Amino acid sequence: MHSSTVDFSPALSRARIWWEIAIVLALGLGESAVYSVVQLAYRLTDSTPLADQTATLNPSRSDREVFDLIYQVLGIAFSIVPVLLVCFLLWQASRPHLGRLGLDGARLGRDTGHGILLVVAIGVPGIALYLVGRMLGLFVAVNPGSLDNYWWTVPVLLLSAARAALMEEFVVLGYLFARLKQLGWGIWPIIIATSVLRASYHLYQGPGAFIGNLAMGLLFGWLFARTGRLLPFLVAHFVIDAAAFVGYPWAAATFPALFGLPG
Repeated sequence: MHSSTVDFSPALSRARIWWEIAIVLALGLGESAVYSVVQLAYRLTDSTPLADQTATLNPSRSDREVFDLIYQVLGIAFSIVPVLLVCFLLWQASRPHLGRLGLDGARLGRDTGHGILLVVAIGVPGIALYLVGRMLGLFVAVNPGSLDNYWWTVPVLLLSAARAALMEEFVVLGYLFARLKQLGWGIWPIIIATSVLRASYHLYQGPGAFIGNLAMGLLFGWLFARTGRLLPFLVAHFVIDAAAFVGYPWAAATFPALFGLPG
């Protein structure tokens, strides 16, 4: 008998790819970018100076502990749906199944090590930028973790850090790089566009956050274009956010003025 391989995946037109990108972004990061632009406009037109305002990243969702935990877990679970969607859209029948997203399951140790190096390269300058931005009034006071002190607070904050890393790097680096290449974009237009997107959904923290995340996006995009490996950026993003979320109580108590708190 004659056997042949049949490709059941439909060819994607340019219009279909653009609609797909729009839907993926509307389910998460694009929505956040729009709200961040509006929130920045609100902050800039408010009577309270930008430097005296506060952005809370992980607020408590209920004054009842069990329901706060339930709401936190549900919020994290539903917010990673765009990640599952891009995995579904770019899944390949042959191994590595998520190769188009930059994940192949190989070189885990080396990729993790590169991610830790990125933490050093980005974390220290990021803290310095935040401190300078606070003094110049370019950042609002950022409260990364305002949850009450329960037994589950640290695990939930770590899950929140993982959620942020997965959402941003899967979509901004893995998915958008793959789809924009299909549309014929050059590598630097892709790097710049994804960096602007990354910076835009951080605007709620003030103009300084746009600058800092734009620089981070340019570095991440350039390195991802060179290596094609997503894991280092997932590791770096998770470690940076986890340190900020979990370490906030100590930092706020030690440096209250930087967080808009009374000394």
